[in-house]
Amino acid sequence: MTTPKTLKIDFVSDVVCPWCVVGLGGLETALDALKAEGVTADVTFRPFELNPQMAPEGENIVEHIGRKYGSTPEQSAANRAMITERAGEAMPGFEMRMTDQSRIWNTFDAHRLLHWAGEAAPDKQAALKKALFQIHFTEGRNLTDAGELTAAAEAAGLDRAEAAEVLASDRYVEAVRSEEQLWRSRGVNAVPAVVVDGKYLISGGQPAAVFEDALRRIAAES
Repeated sequence: MTTPKTLKIDFVSDVVCPWCVVGLGGLETALDALKAEGVTADVTFRPFELNPQMAPEGENIVEHIGRKYGSTPEQSAANRAMITERAGEAMPGFEMRMTDQSRIWNTFDAHRLLHWAGEAAPDKQAALKKALFQIHFTEGRNLTDAGELTAAAEAAGLDRAEAAEVLASDRYVEAVRSEEQLWRSRGVNAVPAVVVDGKYLISGGQPAAVFEDALRRIAAES
């Protein structure tokens, strides 16, 4: 008889990270497959900012990728096409619609909202994460706009008025900064970083099969 095992998973990621969509889709598919073997997980989303100095007005994605990574507009377009396909495979039903006019945004307030959800309604944190992915990657909306963020909270089943109160205040500012520093101090410098039981690291937007194999082995070892 299989002994049930619940893993503690910290999913360290950013809202504007397309590989984080791929990684989350792969992780969720793997966990669905492992349920039959008695393996479940408590997943908590942890903050990581790819661009902590990003101005409130954001930056055009082609200019941003060119400045940060040296990519040409053609390379940027090819990379978007590839990752759009990967995201659709990893998370069925999710659609990326990034174009040359898309923008990269500052995500600090989005992380504050995710932290609030993790405390106020942990069962809705994943839904909020996906709603934030949608307003950025699918709808191309402004992630620094409080109205857009509270709409995402409402779509995830959270209280929109309370979300607005969080954003209008400085609640969770220090908590999010502290968490970001914690994960960086632990060596996380790229996302997604999936940390299992505080000691096993699965890096990158891995396919479901990779997550499934790794989580099965971790569950057996522990």
